[in-house]
Amino acid sequence: MSEAVPAVEIKNLTKVFPVSFRKENYVVAVDNLSFTVGAGEVYGLIGPNGSGKSTTMKVALGLMAPSSGSTKVFGVDSRDVRARNDIGFLPENPYFYKHLSGVETLKFYGKLCGMGGRELKDRIAELLDMVGLVDAKDRRLGGYSKGMLQRIGLAQALIQRPRLVILDEPTAGVDPVGSREIRDLVIKLKDDGISVFLCSHLLEQVQEVCDEVGIIFEGRMRREGNLDDLISIDEQTSLVLENASPDLMRKITELVEKEGGNTKIIEQGKPRTTLERLFLQIATNTKNAKSKD
Repeated sequence: MSEAVPAVEIKNLTKVFPVSFRKENYVVAVDNLSFTVGAGEVYGLIGPNGSGKSTTMKVALGLMAPSSGSTKVFGVDSRDVRARNDIGFLPENPYFYKHLSGVETLKFYGKLCGMGGRELKDRIAELLDMVGLVDAKDRRLGGYSKGMLQRIGLAQALIQRPRLVILDEPTAGVDPVGSREIRDLVIKLKDDGISVFLCSHLLEQVQEVCDEVGIIFEGRMRREGNLDDLISIDEQTSLVLENASPDLMRKITELVEKEGGNTKIIEQGKPRTTLERLFLQIATNTKNAKSKD
C-alpha cells in the first residue's frame, strides 16, 4: 500500500526580497527551508515575529512565488490554481464586512466557492454549530468580539470542506476562553481527518495541539520533529513511584520491578521541557554562534 500524499511538502524553499534596485541589496526571509505536513496531522511552525513564518505560509498558499525551491499541496505545485481547491485559510487579522451577520458572511464565502441552495444552507448550519455561534448567527459582525471573529473566520475557512486548513496566529489577541475554544476546534479538525498547518509564536498553545513542530529562527529551520521527541531531555530519565518508602528511595538503583508490596512504576521515560524553553535555548545558541563568527 502506497503512503498518503503529504498535505504540504516544502523542499529547499528560499525567498529573497530586494531592498533597493541594486542586486546586492536584499533580505533573505526564508533560507533553504524543508519540511512536510503529513495528511491528517497538525503541524506547527513556530518562531518570533520576522522569522519567516508568514512568508512560508504565503508561498504554500500560492500567494507568493519562491525565489528557489518547491512547495506542493497534496502533490500539486502551490502556484497551480488547482492546489487552492483543497485549502482553507484563516489569516492573522481577517477582514470581514462588519455590516453582515454571521449567516450572511458564510453565505457570501460559500457562493464564492460555487456553493448554493440546500447544500450551502446545511453547511452554514453545521459550521455555526461547530464554532459555537448559533446564538449569534443573526448578529452583525461589527458587534462580534475578537474571539467570535476568529471563530467565524475559521468557519469561512472550512466552508468548502477543505482537506487542508492553514492558520496564521489563530489565537492572537483572543482571551483565554476564546483561545481554548479555538484549540478545541483544531483538535476536532484533526479528529475529522483534516490536515492543519498553523504558524504561531504562542508556544504553549502550539504544544497542546500539534503532532509535529518546526522551530524557525531568522528564516532557517533550527529544530524539527515529533513534539514528544523535541521536548524530551535525552540526558535524563525520570521515574514516578507510588507508595515508595524512604528505604526504597535509598535503594533506587536496584530493580524496582523486583520490589514487592504496593510499590509500582507509574511512569518511566525522559523528563519533558517546554517548547518555550527549547525555543529560547535555540535562539540563544544561534545568537552566540553568530557573535563568534
